[in-house]
Amino acid sequence: MAMTLACNAESAKLDGDVGRSRKGSDLNSVRLKLLVLALAPLGVLLPLLMLLAMARWTTDYDELLISKVDSDLRIAEQYLGRILAGTGAGVEAIADSRVFETVLAQGDDSRAAFLEEMRIDQALDFLYYLPEGDAEHALRWPVIQAAMNGQRSSHIDIFSADDLADFPQLALRARIDLIETQAAIPTDRTVEDRGMVIHTAAPVNLPDNRGVLVGGILLNRNLDFIDTINALVYLNAATNGDRQGTATLFLEDVRVSTNVRLFEDVRALGTRVSAEVRAEVLTQGQTWLDRAFVVNDWYISGYQPLIDSYGERVGMLYVGFLEAPFSSAKRAAYLAMLASMAAVFILTAPLFLRMARGIFSPLEKMTSTMKRVERGDLAARIGDVGPKDEIGQVATHLDTLLDQVQERDQALRSWADELNDRVDRRTAELRAAKDKLEETFQQLVTSEKLASIGEITAGVAHEINNPVAVIQGNVDVMRQTLGADAEDLKTELDLIDRQVQRIDGIVGKLLQFARPTDYAATGEGVELSQLVEDCRGLIAHVQPQEDVRVTTDFAAAPNVAISAGEMQQVAVNLMVNAVQAMNGVGEMALTIRPAQNDAQDGVELTVADSGPGIDADNLNRVFDPFHTTKLGEGTGLGLSISQTLIRQAGGTISVANRPEGGAVFTVWLPKAKRDFAD
Repeated sequence: MAMTLACNAESAKLDGDVGRSRKGSDLNSVRLKLLVLALAPLGVLLPLLMLLAMARWTTDYDELLISKVDSDLRIAEQYLGRILAGTGAGVEAIADSRVFETVLAQGDDSRAAFLEEMRIDQALDFLYYLPEGDAEHALRWPVIQAAMNGQRSSHIDIFSADDLADFPQLALRARIDLIETQAAIPTDRTVEDRGMVIHTAAPVNLPDNRGVLVGGILLNRNLDFIDTINALVYLNAATNGDRQGTATLFLEDVRVSTNVRLFEDVRALGTRVSAEVRAEVLTQGQTWLDRAFVVNDWYISGYQPLIDSYGERVGMLYVGFLEAPFSSAKRAAYLAMLASMAAVFILTAPLFLRMARGIFSPLEKMTSTMKRVERGDLAARIGDVGPKDEIGQVATHLDTLLDQVQERDQALRSWADELNDRVDRRTAELRAAKDKLEETFQQLVTSEKLASIGEITAGVAHEINNPVAVIQGNVDVMRQTLGADAEDLKTELDLIDRQVQRIDGIVGKLLQFARPTDYAATGEGVELSQLVEDCRGLIAHVQPQEDVRVTTDFAAAPNVAISAGEMQQVAVNLMVNAVQAMNGVGEMALTIRPAQNDAQDGVELTVADSGPGIDADNLNRVFDPFHTTKLGEGTGLGLSISQTLIRQAGGTISVANRPEGGAVFTVWLPKAKRDFAD
């Protein structure tokens, strides 16, 4: 026996080793390791290096685009500064000219004609002279204050609608309808009627005339100005087509001069910049250098705040170029790099696989052999694998081990079969003895329990009957002795009669429980649906019709093998209990349907109520003798007697709580072999 157990243990160890080898074969095979070693540089390192290179190249490429738009913004800023300086210089030259001194001496008409001629010559939108005494109302402008102090000044200023009222043609040109723009801050304004002006003033210091010469250029709708900036910044865009650039002047966040297009021939005047750009440029005073969505497309954009003569941020200068061509170029570069990497894989992977085939083939043969062994074919062998290298030596050694395993397996199997036969015979003997012992013990316990209870209850019933008979006899004697005077005591005597009858009923139940066979009737075939309907009339005294609703669901079912009296006692007991559980208010559901129990045909009766249900502590004790929840009202024998009657008839009775509330009693009775007429 010891040798047999040792052999079994060794066999189990070998089986476990083979099982673990099978589980790890996929991930730990030599073939997989060789493939990983051969293809890792191509399949892992090369893509990783490629991704790092692409990420670095993308970052440098994006930084180059940002650097380019920054350079473009510097060019546009310098051009704007040159326009400011040139305008101021031109106005100062006029103020210092001999001709202007002569014109001032000739009168207002000559001065007005000369200033109009000079305005056109200098490409100004307005040019006027303020004598020293008339300049007080204009001193609110810092540029005019500086000129009054003898210093030329040029700035961008914002003229209100009232300021532009002095120049009717300019007021009309400055007016721009606002266009609702996605991502801009909400506004109730519908029109931009202010003007962004290059405002310049030069002092006039002539012997006979002192004052200020004021000129300016309105930038609203000044398309020549903005197109010149665009052409200057993107000089080569039309020739080499690498960048499609745009330029814009913003009065606060409104485009007042731009070559950005809404449609092919419609410029995006009146559209507004996004809230994000406005916050960074106008609110924080920072220069924006990043991609931005401009009107209807993405641009690599640069925004710079514009400062007026008061030092306030009043607008923005913008330049940018379309992102789409550069994004297409990046995608093309990515695709080219991915195609190159795929070509390297396609060309080199077969070469590695061809070189590794000489190693893989013997390993695959060994793996196939081991799988056959795992499936139970212990006769499987590897055989000749070609060259006697390290792998060939391993294959030969493995065949030797398989021979030993096969021999040991045959010995273990023969020992195991003999041991199993002995164990099976002994187990069957022990199981039969155990079943017989349990059955005998259960019968003994049940018999002893019923005999004890029956003896006690029979003795109690006998002892009770004697005093009850004496009481009843004395009551009868009292009636006879009193004669007509007994009417005065009728209530008390009737009460004694009813209680004596109640005691007699209790004693009858005790005797029925103690010796049920003495009270059992011959089993008859009973139609259960008609019997239950009859029982409904018997419980009318405990079922107020207006408070308890009874529902029935009776399917066609065969008669059951039980006497009508016994079944009536069970049905009445269950229905009365249901009504009492609901305190006389609720719904009682009666159901009859054919059902099988252990492959035996029969009928199932269920009595369900809508009461509170049965506590878990009492659920398993409801059929115990003398167990009752109606203290002082019942004997606790009704359900116990019902269980005894049903079991004598070969049926079953059970109880459970319903999910929707209330309890349900289920009675199953076997089908009657033949029906008996009542």
